Amino acid sequence: MRKRTQAREIALKALYQHDLRKKADREASATVDDFEPFITEESDDPEVREYARLLLDGALAAMDDLDRRIAAAALRWKLSRIASIDRCILRIALFEILESGDVPPKVAINEAIELAKKFSTEQSGSFVNGILDRIWTDSRKA
Repeated sequence: MRKRTQAREIALKALYQHDLRKKADREASATVDDFEPFITEESDDPEVREYARLLLDGALAAMDDLDRRIAAAALRWKLSRIASIDRCILRIALFEILESGDVPPKVAINEAIELAKKFSTEQSGSFVNGILDRIWTDSRKA
């Protein structure tokens, strides 16, 4: 498995943990430091851990903006109705698309589709693709 793919999986698992905690405790907030033991346990590779931290930190810091964009693009879907794992995948991919200058948007979208196929339902890949493509297309027009 490629290093960035592995890092995306680690960031996804950590962000999903955060979502579950936040659902249980509405006041829960987290930083990347809260997930350091998990990240360290998941990989021995410093490059993988560093990229996972970057993705997780970015998604946590920009979560409100990312969720707003997802909700706007998810026509006829409330954000709360989107499966938690799919929301987390979308947040990570959007962070990469909007904030990371070294990842081509098509790569971020394809990686998100693969994460959705692996960790969510068979239909999630198409759903994630549609949302991310809509946001990326709209951001290019602006």
